[in-house]
Amino acid sequence: MGKRILITGANGQLGRALNQILQEKKDNEYTIVNAGRGEPTSYCPLILDITNSVAVMNVVQDLKPDIIINCAAHTGVDLCETEQEKAHRMNAVGPKNLAIAANAMECKLVHVSTDYVFSGEEKAPYTEECETKPQSVYGRTKLEGEELVKENCVKYFIVRTAWLYGEGRNFVKTMLSLADSNPEIRVVCDQFGSPTSALELARAIVFLMETKEYGTYHATCEGVASWYEFATEIFHQAGKNVTVKPILTIDYPTPAVRPKNSVLENRKLKELGYSMKPWKEALQEYMSTPCK
Repeated sequence: MGKRILITGANGQLGRALNQILQEKKDNEYTIVNAGRGEPTSYCPLILDITNSVAVMNVVQDLKPDIIINCAAHTGVDLCETEQEKAHRMNAVGPKNLAIAANAMECKLVHVSTDYVFSGEEKAPYTEECETKPQSVYGRTKLEGEELVKENCVKYFIVRTAWLYGEGRNFVKTMLSLADSNPEIRVVCDQFGSPTSALELARAIVFLMETKEYGTYHATCEGVASWYEFATEIFHQAGKNVTVKPILTIDYPTPAVRPKNSVLENRKLKELGYSMKPWKEALQEYMSTPCK
């Protein structure tokens, strides 16, 4: 029997990508246990509320995983502004509970975080050592989750990513859906980041978790784009004849403040000799996959 991995939030885009990448590894290297909320399924048989400290400890003590990968979070950026207590529990209390349980069982913990821990006001890409200054409830609660993981676990990897898309609801599918009924689509052109496929992030996480190089990492696809440029490339690769009109952030107000600069520099990953794909190449891989 291989190493046992507990994936929380396994029904999400990253959880499903991790399952795909791990199942491609050689036979018996890993045993995956998927946990989520809602009704149990054959894919995700374990129901686990990470905000329940007793439930988390019981599950971890029972399973005795070698690695926990936490993909569970309240990712509704605008909803977090009105659901602040829920955001706090999911994004801060939950990771704390997992960190305490992982530490008690001496297993590794991978905790996924976000570019929203930064202000987005700097011009240069953010490295792992840059000052954090979140501008939204989502960003503040995710940063609190990071700090609680650091305080309560020794063998941790905090992996910050941005502009993630994979199996499920995402920007790519939204754009393609809009293109079916709209000859012109308006997309923000003054917010910049690195579109990142869930598969590429999953590969980076698997690379990290097989090391003992604990700490905080940035993991996004290489290159920079605005949402407008991202949308334009999506339509180009899909062969869609759609007019994309650039608009400014002030023309598309949202409850939560979006970072203007979400570009993360994967400095520490590169120091370990690991590089992620350019974002256009990763998008091409995603677009060529029959089932998304």
